[in-house]
Amino acid sequence: MGKSGSKQGDANSPCGSFKYQFRYQKMVQGSDPTKGRRVSGGVYQWDKLELFNGLRSNSMKLGSIKGAYVGKRHTWIRKHFSSIVFTLLLMGFLFLLDSLMGSIFEPSVLQSNPPPKKLSTETEMFGDKSGKNVVQMYGHLASMASSALVERELKQEESRFWKESYRKASLWSPCADRKESRNTGSFQSNTGYILVSANGGLNQQRVAVCNTVAVASLLNATLVIPRFLYSNVWKDPSQFGDIYQEDYFMKTLKDEVNIVKDLPPHLKSLNFKEIGSLITDADLTKEATSVEYIKKILPILSKNGVVHFLGYGNRLGFDPLPSDLQRLRCKCNYHALKFVPKIQEIGSLLIRRIRKYDEPRNKLDKELLGDFITNPRSKSKSKSKSNSQDTDGEPLKYLALHLRFEVDMVAYSLCDFGGGKIEKDELQTYRESHFPLLMQRLKKSKPISPEELRISGRCPLTPEEAALVLAALGFMSDTYIYLAGSQIYGGKSRLRPLTNLYPHLITKEDLLSPNELAPFNNFSSQLAAVDFIACATSDVFAITDSGSQLSSLVLGFRTYYGGGNAPSLRPNKKRLAEILLKNNKTVINWNDFEARVKNMITEAQTVRLRGWGRSIYRQPRCPECMCRFQ
Repeated sequence: MGKSGSKQGDANSPCGSFKYQFRYQKMVQGSDPTKGRRVSGGVYQWDKLELFNGLRSNSMKLGSIKGAYVGKRHTWIRKHFSSIVFTLLLMGFLFLLDSLMGSIFEPSVLQSNPPPKKLSTETEMFGDKSGKNVVQMYGHLASMASSALVERELKQEESRFWKESYRKASLWSPCADRKESRNTGSFQSNTGYILVSANGGLNQQRVAVCNTVAVASLLNATLVIPRFLYSNVWKDPSQFGDIYQEDYFMKTLKDEVNIVKDLPPHLKSLNFKEIGSLITDADLTKEATSVEYIKKILPILSKNGVVHFLGYGNRLGFDPLPSDLQRLRCKCNYHALKFVPKIQEIGSLLIRRIRKYDEPRNKLDKELLGDFITNPRSKSKSKSKSNSQDTDGEPLKYLALHLRFEVDMVAYSLCDFGGGKIEKDELQTYRESHFPLLMQRLKKSKPISPEELRISGRCPLTPEEAALVLAALGFMSDTYIYLAGSQIYGGKSRLRPLTNLYPHLITKEDLLSPNELAPFNNFSSQLAAVDFIACATSDVFAITDSGSQLSSLVLGFRTYYGGGNAPSLRPNKKRLAEILLKNNKTVINWNDFEARVKNMITEAQTVRLRGWGRSIYRQPRCPECMCRFQ
């Protein structure tokens, strides 16, 4: 009892209580806090106090640490403030630059957001940088064309239409200048003189000249060097000697036709109208036969010794006509009519700058450009002019596009080109001012809807339609395209759907300086001769209107001198309209569109002989003009 009592007494004494609490404190320091709640309230309260004091001490330590950290952070921000601002500004600038570049280089994507069906049936109009509306009639097809061009670019697939589709084209060669027996005494029995004043532009006048050569041979007459009428449309005072080499013309045909530069003095003073020697288009049937000339013109020529064909043009048919006259027409067109040196020189300069190459590539170059394409002086001048011209490498290939979309063509066609009321009113005003006879005829006839005109193939192709055809044929977006012809109706805004797909669109004004073009200013026929050269010597020639005289003559030249290596693209406007009409009704996929366009062009490239009544200037592949080798 004593022991027990002493222990109890120790526990109850102040000293014992202190020792007990000290031991208990040491015991519970590593134990679970929840177990401490089982002890007496005094011990628990003391433990809470100790815990509170510990937490307060820790929070003070953390506060001091946090204060030090915040101070350091503020110091770091102040130190790097300018770098942070610069980084944010740079990110904003890059974002704006990305948006700007996207709007420039991918306009077809940005402008083709509406659903495909809406794009295929409705015309889109949006503004360009000049403020003019850009008309896009086939937005969905244009978007697919853009994607197809990107894919082709990645695969580096070159179009097969850079080459002729048919090997048989190379079996024909020029031979209209072959020697044939002729009665040399026939010149002695001359029936008189033929004077001709040809109308129209360069190409209409060229046809008139060669037709007159054939008529002079038919009637055994002496031909006076032709004159060119001044046209209010062309406004060009150029005469024969300003465009063609007179002496070369006379020398080449001297064994076929007697040609002089002027009428004898005793005939100059005659009034041709009074004596009945003035012949107009009203006096001859369009594409008249040789029999009609012998019956109507030969008696007048024999009586008065002279006839004057005023405004002469397409007044000699192609069939039936004696083969020697057909051959003479070809000899005149392909051999006797050579451009004067200044046109050959500027043409050669243009071609060298397009190709970045100085040497002639084929017979077309030599026939149209003469010695200027091989002149060493011009070659060295070209080298010194630009370091970008690589005369040692391969010449740059280019496609020439004759886009017949001038305001007169557009207005006369009566078609709708998607420009809305503004376009309709503008074209109607032009028709009333320039085509009074057309307006009178329209008042008397039943109107034809623009849709019917398009389906019948009577509407000139727009720049957008031309671009879609080229894309379907596989020409990559980096193709250089030489644009021939006059001012395009609608200007750059109308050309935008073409340049979106093919940005390398060039003209003679882009490649020749104002000083180089100055001698040809106000001489539209001479400038047309430069376009003729650029189209005829191109790697590929694409037309949009088969009725164009320039296109017909260039096609003929490429057939005659191309040696089967001068492909041409001739879309059938009626078939193309059917293809595009299908797109309007049910959205056509690109592969289907591409296949249809390729078939259309390939069929047009089929090697055929000239058909009955067809122009010998457009289709010289016939025995009278060309020789076929097995």
